[in-house]
Amino acid sequence: MAIEHHPLIDEFPEDHEAIHHLKTENAHFRKLMDEYEAVDKEVYRMEEGIETPEDAVLNEEKKKRLDLKDQIAAMIRNGTP
Repeated sequence: MAIEHHPLIDEFPEDHEAIHHLKTENAHFRKLMDEYEAVDKEVYRMEEGIETPEDAVLNEEKKKRLDLKDQIAAMIRNGTP
Protein backbone atom coordinates (compact mmCIF):
# COMPACT_ATOMS: atom_id res chain seq x y z
CA MET A 1 0.00 0.00 0.00
CA ALA A 2 1.42 3.35 -1.06
CA ILE A 3 1.40 5.90 1.73
CA GLU A 4 1.34 9.54 0.78
CA HIS A 5 1.55 12.94 2.36
CA HIS A 6 -1.59 15.04 2.20
CA PRO A 7 -0.31 18.52 1.26
CA LEU A 8 -2.93 21.22 1.34
CA ILE A 9 -2.33 22.13 -2.28
CA ASP A 10 -3.41 18.59 -3.21
CA GLU A 11 -6.29 18.61 -0.75
CA PHE A 12 -7.65 21.90 -2.16
CA PRO A 13 -6.37 22.08 -5.76
CA GLU A 14 -9.10 24.48 -6.88
CA ASP A 15 -8.23 26.92 -4.08
CA HIS A 16 -4.57 27.51 -4.89
CA GLU A 17 -4.97 31.29 -5.18
CA ALA A 18 -7.04 31.58 -2.00
CA ILE A 19 -4.48 29.52 -0.08
CA HIS A 20 -1.64 31.68 -1.35
CA HIS A 21 -3.50 34.87 -0.46
CA LEU A 22 -4.43 33.68 3.03
CA LYS A 23 -0.92 32.37 3.64
CA THR A 24 0.59 35.76 2.83
CA GLU A 25 -2.07 37.91 4.53
CA ASN A 26 -3.22 35.96 7.59
CA ALA A 27 -0.89 34.91 10.41
CA HIS A 28 -3.47 32.56 11.93
CA PHE A 29 -3.93 30.78 8.58
CA ARG A 30 -0.13 30.44 8.26
CA LYS A 31 0.02 28.97 11.76
CA LEU A 32 -2.73 26.45 10.92
CA MET A 33 -0.92 25.50 7.71
CA ASP A 34 2.36 25.00 9.57
CA GLU A 35 0.62 22.85 12.18
CA TYR A 36 -1.17 20.85 9.48
CA GLU A 37 2.08 20.19 7.62
CA ALA A 38 3.86 19.11 10.82
CA VAL A 39 1.04 16.73 11.80
CA ASP A 40 0.83 15.37 8.24
CA LYS A 41 4.57 14.59 8.29
CA GLU A 42 4.19 12.89 11.66
CA VAL A 43 1.29 10.74 10.41
CA TYR A 44 3.31 9.83 7.33
CA ARG A 45 6.27 8.76 9.49
CA MET A 46 3.98 6.61 11.64
CA GLU A 47 2.28 4.99 8.65
CA GLU A 48 5.63 4.26 7.02
CA GLY A 49 6.87 2.56 10.19
CA ILE A 50 9.62 5.13 10.77
CA GLU A 51 7.97 5.73 14.13
CA THR A 52 5.98 2.97 15.76
CA PRO A 53 3.47 4.39 18.23
CA GLU A 54 0.38 2.64 19.48
CA ASP A 55 -2.64 2.75 17.18
CA ALA A 56 -4.37 5.21 19.51
CA VAL A 57 -1.55 7.73 19.01
CA LEU A 58 -1.75 7.41 15.22
CA ASN A 59 -5.53 7.78 15.32
CA GLU A 60 -5.24 10.88 17.51
CA GLU A 61 -2.77 12.46 15.08
CA LYS A 62 -5.10 11.70 12.16
CA LYS A 63 -7.97 13.36 14.04
CA LYS A 64 -5.78 16.38 14.71
CA ARG A 65 -4.87 16.57 11.00
CA LEU A 66 -8.54 16.37 10.02
CA ASP A 67 -9.49 19.09 12.53
CA LEU A 68 -6.79 21.39 11.16
CA LYS A 69 -7.92 20.64 7.60
CA ASP A 70 -11.51 21.50 8.55
CA GLN A 71 -10.42 24.82 10.08
CA ILE A 72 -8.38 25.64 6.99
CA ALA A 73 -11.26 24.70 4.68
CA ALA A 74 -13.60 26.99 6.61
CA MET A 75 -11.18 29.88 6.26
CA ILE A 76 -10.85 29.24 2.53
CA ARG A 77 -14.64 29.05 2.10
CA ASN A 78 -15.21 32.22 4.10
CA GLY A 79 -12.37 34.08 2.40
CA THR A 80 -11.07 35.13 5.78
CA PRO A 81 -8.43 37.80 5.12
